[in-house]
Amino acid sequence: MNKKKNSLNLAVLGIMGTGMLTALFGFVNAQGGNPTVIETASHRFTQMAEGVYQITGTGSVNVMSNALLVVGENDVLLVDSHVTPNAANALLNSIPAVTNKPVRYLVNSHYHFDHAHGNQVFSSDVEIIGHEYTRIKLNGELGNVLEESTHISFTEGVPGQIANLERQIAETSDAAQRITLQTQLGVAQAHLTSLREVVPTPPNITLETKMTLFQTVMQGSREIQLLHMGRGHTAGDVVVFLPQERMVFTGDLMLPSLSYMGDSFPQEWPETLEQLKTLDFDIILPGHGAPLQGKEKIDQFQAYLEDLWQKTGTMKARGLTADETAAQIDMTNHATNYAQIRGPGADVRAIRRIYALLDE
Repeated sequence: MNKKKNSLNLAVLGIMGTGMLTALFGFVNAQGGNPTVIETASHRFTQMAEGVYQITGTGSVNVMSNALLVVGENDVLLVDSHVTPNAANALLNSIPAVTNKPVRYLVNSHYHFDHAHGNQVFSSDVEIIGHEYTRIKLNGELGNVLEESTHISFTEGVPGQIANLERQIAETSDAAQRITLQTQLGVAQAHLTSLREVVPTPPNITLETKMTLFQTVMQGSREIQLLHMGRGHTAGDVVVFLPQERMVFTGDLMLPSLSYMGDSFPQEWPETLEQLKTLDFDIILPGHGAPLQGKEKIDQFQAYLEDLWQKTGTMKARGLTADETAAQIDMTNHATNYAQIRGPGADVRAIRRIYALLDE
């Protein structure tokens, strides 16, 4: 394992700004250094506060989501297990670069494959905590999650990606490019192999609205609140709030970009986000992308959700099909806040979901 101290990546620096970095990393800066980044072959651990690390992938393994590591005196709490057993094993193999403390708790922010399909690799000594709905989904009580449109839509293209990389390798005459493509091919092939090994594994401890853990730390104890604030991205979203550190890990309930909406409740999501805003935090650690400072981005996403719901309902009432609405709906008034919006249209999976909810 390879430890190295670096400054935060430019995306994080751009979001936080110098003043926030000084406040957030005062304990590090007081020692004369930059925020600590510990990097292994597969993972990057960015220290957000004493004992609190945002986890991202380096690209050598397809992890597909961020995670969170909270280190105490005796043990570790981890939030989210990535997309496959391969990704989760790489994460477990990387944690010793940060701490020799054992993982005691694994929290699932929600049931989606890219956050919870590494659960199976954790030993029976690890308590897996999630919302009641997350257990029901991963337990198969509402059907096999591997056969749902969400999982299929994000994974069915992997064989095609592999074939495309193989074609590019065969066609290129550039030695450096061939090495890059071969590396990408290896990552994609390992990802596909591990996708086929997934056994959905549910939490063995559940919560309905709130659970509070107290982790022993050098200064006494750290409060860790696990909160379900309402339906949004799924019916079982859990945020992890660290009141002393003034940070909240939101999974996919709140991202820097537009969240996937194929299993969402857009008509309830804005109110759930309103509840999120009642927490006293400075930093959002999202399930994808860079940290967010403050609550302005929440306001922007609430506005988008309300607008999408209203416009979709209007177009449905005019007799358009979901696919027609997805192709024609104009959300460009939100393009300043979301780079994904480049013209008329929206994710058809989101529109189909709204149509289904309206039909109910």
